[in-house]
Amino acid sequence: MLKPKVFVTRRIFPEALDMIAAKTDMELWEDELPPPKDILLEKVKDCQGILSLLTDELDTEFFKTAKHLRVVSQIAVGYDNIDIEEATRRLIPIGHTPHVLNAATADMAFLLMMASSRRLVESQTFVKEGGWKTWHPMHFLGPNVSGATLGIVGMGRIGLEMATRARGFDMEVLYTDPNRRSLEDEQKYNLKYQDLDELLTKSDFISLHVNLTPKTHHLISKREFQLMKPTAVLVNTARGSIVDHAALYNSLKKGDFFAAGIDVTDPEPLQKDDPLLSLDNCIVVPHIASASFSSRLDMSKLAAWNLLAGLNGETLPNCANPGVYELN
Repeated sequence: MLKPKVFVTRRIFPEALDMIAAKTDMELWEDELPPPKDILLEKVKDCQGILSLLTDELDTEFFKTAKHLRVVSQIAVGYDNIDIEEATRRLIPIGHTPHVLNAATADMAFLLMMASSRRLVESQTFVKEGGWKTWHPMHFLGPNVSGATLGIVGMGRIGLEMATRARGFDMEVLYTDPNRRSLEDEQKYNLKYQDLDELLTKSDFISLHVNLTPKTHHLISKREFQLMKPTAVLVNTARGSIVDHAALYNSLKKGDFFAAGIDVTDPEPLQKDDPLLSLDNCIVVPHIASASFSSRLDMSKLAAWNLLAGLNGETLPNCANPGVYELN
């Protein structure tokens, strides 16, 4: 019996690749960069499954080309690169990898928050360039994290992980979300619900954890930056285009707020001459919030399980479009 043909668009943990190779006729894209669109379309013409990344555009043209496709498994929480409506119309379940990266992402958000406030990268550059001549009481001052107010925009699982970490620093935690948490959760995690404008006005640190949707595109732009405290720090580990990058640059340069730490950008990746990279008060890292050994291994395995379940006609362990099963 012929094994189902699958295309894996990037090298992931060997444990997951071995799982897939044992059950399928697997082709692996070995290049560091994503397959170009024309090659991607050519590769999936005869495939029953694909394991994709956020950098792969799975649009209407893709689904029209991949006529034999039975499942898409994406190694990511988000799936804004996939035409979910088209996939659902064609009865193709979309797998993704939530939950397993919550702690790692919150760790990175907290790290960016602290590094930005205490000017870690800027001061390291100062040392490397020979600027450190003596200790000075006015060098590299920044806001305290301990006892400050943290505003969390998007109180899902990662938001709750942030709130848990904030308790260890005696922080007051404000949050906003379209769906307010239960009173039990608010008491358990010491949360105070606010609308977005109130949160921006009151918070010393603002951490973004919302999904990218048409409503959250450029959710944080010029008006929102002007509401923030001059000493505030913004952190984004969600999606780059939740923040208006032109407004971010202008506001940081003018000093509307203190600093930003961003793991995700718009576009992604940033070019080396992007104006944001010229600012001392902006830390940019290359989308590594989930990049712990254990999180990336778990993501790889979950992506493999999703792929194999879909090929076997089983319900995916984590499906982004569960309504597809009601249509069958």
